[in-house]
Amino acid sequence: MTYLGVGLEGLARRRRAVTRSLSAENVTGAKGAGGMATEGTGARAASLLGRGWKVSPSIEIAPGETATLADVEGPGTITHLWCTTSPHRAWRGTLLRMYWEGEESPAVEVPLGDFFCNGWNAFSQVSSVPVAANPNGGFNAYWPMPFRAAARVTLENLSAETVTLYYQIDYELTEADEAPGEDEASWFHAVWRRSRPVPEGEVHTLLPGVRGAGHYVGTYLAWGVNSPGWWGEGEVKFYLDGDEEFPTICGTGTEDYFGGAWNFDVPGQGYTAYSTPYLGLNQILRPDGLYASQQRFGMYRWHIPDPVRFAEDLRVTVQSLGIGPGHHNGLPHRYRPTSDDIASTALFYLDAPSAPGPRPAAPTLLALEVD
Repeated sequence: MTYLGVGLEGLARRRRAVTRSLSAENVTGAKGAGGMATEGTGARAASLLGRGWKVSPSIEIAPGETATLADVEGPGTITHLWCTTSPHRAWRGTLLRMYWEGEESPAVEVPLGDFFCNGWNAFSQVSSVPVAANPNGGFNAYWPMPFRAAARVTLENLSAETVTLYYQIDYELTEADEAPGEDEASWFHAVWRRSRPVPEGEVHTLLPGVRGAGHYVGTYLAWGVNSPGWWGEGEVKFYLDGDEEFPTICGTGTEDYFGGAWNFDVPGQGYTAYSTPYLGLNQILRPDGLYASQQRFGMYRWHIPDPVRFAEDLRVTVQSLGIGPGHHNGLPHRYRPTSDDIASTALFYLDAPSAPGPRPAAPTLLALEVD
């Protein structure tokens, strides 16, 4: 059974599975239990219509509270997540966590906006295969997330204001003999890390060293530029299965890794956004001009046709490296280390429901906040 997505060729195949959905209208996902609420955030608006007419379309999460969005027994697979919030500032002030098989440590721990490639509390359209962000803050993820016995999804509000969350989590429940076998069990993981800023001459680590067998499937970077000049010369490096000083996979530059070229700079147009099925520079915030300081970018690459497979361990880094003013666009190159603000989300599948080894510290509001 394939767990990295079912193509159109698989739609006609019948399976012994049932579809369920969790939302504020059906918090248990039970069959025939949707739209039964008599109380909720829409009760006043639906007062003349009554039960079954959008009485509970959302939930409210108070500051410091954690809401459980899903707590289901398997085997099964989460197939789709949709959500939106009020206010949009909640995108960096809330933490999305996912736990598999009753583990205490989350396999996914990422700010809500970063998980959907919107890390700057400002909307950006994303039109990719596994992630879509649509006007105005409709977030969708289609990463297949299989589980054998249990899946739990939570959202913690670290901000100082109440967050209103609309959400829907679609999943399939399967027969035991259709659950992934020992040789193919892969659990979805996502790790968020931020260097604010990257110490000059050092690198930003996306993945500090996960142990086990699996495959790396995606990167999202929210990159804040702290120096004038071109900022994206840094190489993305994958250290596989015992690599130490030098990696097995080394790219040629940041914009090249994300499928672009030549500084993302179209002559006469400047930095140019794009969003494609597997890679994109989806967000450009340019308060000070083309090559001035304090610009911000969001970019993604999904390794779906080209997963990075590892058998023992994996570490991933990117250099904070640029070119100084007057040394770009055909003029003599002079690389220089920079100290940019880089926040990364690394996504991978692993042969364990929680990653072995030390975990990065849980993000705090200070680390999450957007200046």
